[in-house]
Amino acid sequence: MEIVSEKKKSTIKSINPFDNSLNKEFEVFTKEEVNERLDLATDAFRSWKKTSFSERADLLHKVANIFRERKEELAKLASLEMGKKVKEAVAEVELSANIFDYYADKGAEFLADKELETPEGKAFLSYEPLGVLLSVQPWNFPFYQVTRSAAPNIMAGNTMVLKHASIVPQCAAIVEEIFLEAGAPKGVYQNLFLPGASVTDLVSDERVKAVTLTGSEPAGASIAAAAGKNIKKSTLELGGSDPFIVLDDVDVDQVATAAVYGRMWNAGQVCTSAKRIIVHERIADAFLARVKDLMGKLKVGNPLDESTDVAPLSSEKAAEEVVRQVDQAVSDGATLELGGKRVAGTAGAFVEPTLLTHIKKGNSAYSDEIFGPVFMFYVVKDDEEAVALANDTEFGLGGSVFSQDEQRAVAIARQIDTGMVYINHMTGISPELPFGGTKKSGYGREQSPAGIYEFVNPKLIRITSIDKPY
Repeated sequence: MEIVSEKKKSTIKSINPFDNSLNKEFEVFTKEEVNERLDLATDAFRSWKKTSFSERADLLHKVANIFRERKEELAKLASLEMGKKVKEAVAEVELSANIFDYYADKGAEFLADKELETPEGKAFLSYEPLGVLLSVQPWNFPFYQVTRSAAPNIMAGNTMVLKHASIVPQCAAIVEEIFLEAGAPKGVYQNLFLPGASVTDLVSDERVKAVTLTGSEPAGASIAAAAGKNIKKSTLELGGSDPFIVLDDVDVDQVATAAVYGRMWNAGQVCTSAKRIIVHERIADAFLARVKDLMGKLKVGNPLDESTDVAPLSSEKAAEEVVRQVDQAVSDGATLELGGKRVAGTAGAFVEPTLLTHIKKGNSAYSDEIFGPVFMFYVVKDDEEAVALANDTEFGLGGSVFSQDEQRAVAIARQIDTGMVYINHMTGISPELPFGGTKKSGYGREQSPAGIYEFVNPKLIRITSIDKPY
C-alpha cells in the first residue's frame, strides 16, 4: 500500500487564517508509521469488542468530562486553526461532550439484543462491531465532526483511525491525546497525519473494515467508489444548499434575524446553513430591508474577540474561491446588494458579508454551493413555488420552514426532498436527532439511535428445537 513518498517527508501546516501566520507544522506519517497504527487498531479491536457496555460508557463519559474541562483550550485551537469565532468554538466543544455522554448513556440500550417475532422457536438480532473504521473529517467543525463518528462507533465496540482535514492538525492530535488521557487502550482511537490523496489507499487496506466521510461531493464520490470496489460499508455527509423558507405570516424582524444568523454562523462555512433564503412576495420587501440593515451592522474581525460577528474563512484558498463565485454570480446576472469583496486592511482570509438577489435558474449561484458569508435571497409567490424552488437542487441535506401555522409548515416540510427539515428554527444539531441527507448530499445517518447502527452487523441468531433441524 503506497501512502506517502519515502524519499522526503512532507509536512502538514497549521495556518492561522486571521493573519496567515504559521501556528505549527507536523510531519506526514511514513508508510511504516501508518502500518504500525493500523496494526495497533486491529489488535486493539480484538480486545475492545469484548469489553462490556459499561466499560465503553465509562471511557466516553471520561472523554466528555475532559472536553468540558479543557473547552477553552480546545476552542482557542479551533479559532487559531480554522478561524471559528471563539464563542462558537466553545459551543461546539460543549456539544461534542454532550454527544459522548449521549452514547455512553444510551448505547447499551440501543445495542441490546432485539427479539424478533417468529411462529416457531426464538430469534433475535445481536449487534456486533465490524472492526477498524476509517473516519475522514473536514475542518469546519473540527471537534464535532470527529465526535459524531467516534462516539457511537467506539461505544459499539469498533476501533477508529482518523484522517482529519490537513488545516486542523492540532485539533486532530488533541482528540487522540484526550482519549488516551481518559484511559482508552492504545489503538482504540488514533489520528493519522496524511494528505487527502492517501485516503483511497486507506479505504482499500484490508485492515480497514468501513469508512465514514464528511466532506465535498468529489471526495465523497471517490471514497464511495473505493469502498464499493472493496465491498465495504460507507456513509457520506456531503454538501448542502439548504432552503430557508419564510411564509407570509411570520414576524419579519424575528425571522430576518434568524436568517442572517443562520447564514453567517461559522462565517457561512456550514453544510446546513441557510444558503437559499426563500421568502413569500407579500413580505419580501420588508424582509430584504431588514436583512440589509442587519448585515450592514455585522462586525468582521478577530475570532478571539468576543464582539466579532463574522470571522475569517478557513484559509486564503477558501476566501479566494468565495469571491470568485460571487463575481461569477454577478456576471451571470445576479444583483450584488452588499459586500462581495475581500475586507480591506486585513491580512487574513476575510470576505465581506455579502448579499445577492435576483438569482435566476442558470446562474452559477443558483446551483453551486457557496461555502462562505453569502446570503442568497429569493422571492416566491406562494407555497407551491417555494417547494419547487427548494427542491430544484442536486443537494438534499437540510432545510427550514418558518410559519405561525404549524399544519401549513409541516405540509411544506413533507414535500421538501432533504434528510432533515426544521420548523421555525434553522437546521440544528442535537445528539438525539438524526443527521444526514439525500441526493448528492450523501447517505447514512449520524447521531440519534440511527448513528450507532451504521457500522455494526445486525446478526440473526435463530433458535429452534433440536427435534426439528430442517
